[in-house]
Amino acid sequence: MLHHLREWIALSELPGIGPGLLLQLVQRTQTAPVELLNLSDDSLKALKLRPDTTQHILAYKQGKWPGDEYFNSIEAWLAEPHNHLISYASPDYPPLLKAIPDPPLMLYVSGDPGVLHLPQLAIVGSRAASRNGVELSKSFASSLTAAGMTITSGLARGVDGAAHRAAVELSRPTIAVLGSGLKKIYPRQHQRLADSIITQGGALVSEYPLSMPPLAYNFPRRNRIISGLSAGVLVIEAAKRSGSLITARLALEQGREVFALPGALNNPQSHGCHDLIREGAILVETSAQIIEPLASLLGSYHYEERQADAESVRLSESETLLLDQMGYQLVTLEQLIGLTGQPASVLLPQLVGMELSGYIENTPDGYQRLI
Repeated sequence: MLHHLREWIALSELPGIGPGLLLQLVQRTQTAPVELLNLSDDSLKALKLRPDTTQHILAYKQGKWPGDEYFNSIEAWLAEPHNHLISYASPDYPPLLKAIPDPPLMLYVSGDPGVLHLPQLAIVGSRAASRNGVELSKSFASSLTAAGMTITSGLARGVDGAAHRAAVELSRPTIAVLGSGLKKIYPRQHQRLADSIITQGGALVSEYPLSMPPLAYNFPRRNRIISGLSAGVLVIEAAKRSGSLITARLALEQGREVFALPGALNNPQSHGCHDLIREGAILVETSAQIIEPLASLLGSYHYEERQADAESVRLSESETLLLDQMGYQLVTLEQLIGLTGQPASVLLPQLVGMELSGYIENTPDGYQRLI
């Protein structure tokens, strides 16, 4: 079963030579990628590869690497339902991903590989997202899914997980790109979510060997696949130094649209989004502002931006006044006491009620208005 994939698996696991360099060598030597494994010893020396790279190629030519036991384990995985291997040369390889400078040579896929060809929008953001960030991720993912986009993300906690769940709850496919092998779902708490993604017709994707653990340096590299599969990337809550910013900047380099949600000035999780907007990302407040520039990918669709029904927001007169005084910036209890002239004993019951009703969020840094 693996005969036609053996060379691609070997190429993808060569040490010291990534997809970008490999494709450069292909152009330089005018050979097919798999033919690099069968070059003569003199030709290999002329390429001046790292010693360990050359040693592995020689071991491959001698039939010593990768071993039969390893290939048997992959074959057993492929025999299970919903598991697939897609090489760079396969007609099933997503064309949008193939267009990036360093496309992965192999894609391990659990689920429906056909969804990789659907129009996709990546949603990424903080693992430590606020409740507001999680709710925004769910809301945008639901609206975009309903409009015909397939949501792609990284299965991480916070924004990623919320986006995937929104699609799953609509019984629509979503794509999770992992920074580990597909036998090592990370984080472990998302194993059930990963199973649901497959059940609902989506896919789990990784370029890493099946048993690869979630090593820290895997995640920045997998981000190029998230952006590479997608027509655009939406960033919801990102600190100044975060994987989400890496994904967004990769998307810009790949010629994809980048969208960012603005946030409170004193919320550190908004600073990365503000940086992106200054660098040219599109500031968005509604799903329609994302769908419009990507509409050509969707064909004909009918979409209405749902607005909150003013009559459904029922607050007392004092709560309405308090909400107005809070504004949309983080505000502490002490600041609210100063703004309203009310003691804490009066404000706290109102704040607790408003939080339970979903109008505000009590964060470690203060209260944040949600509506």
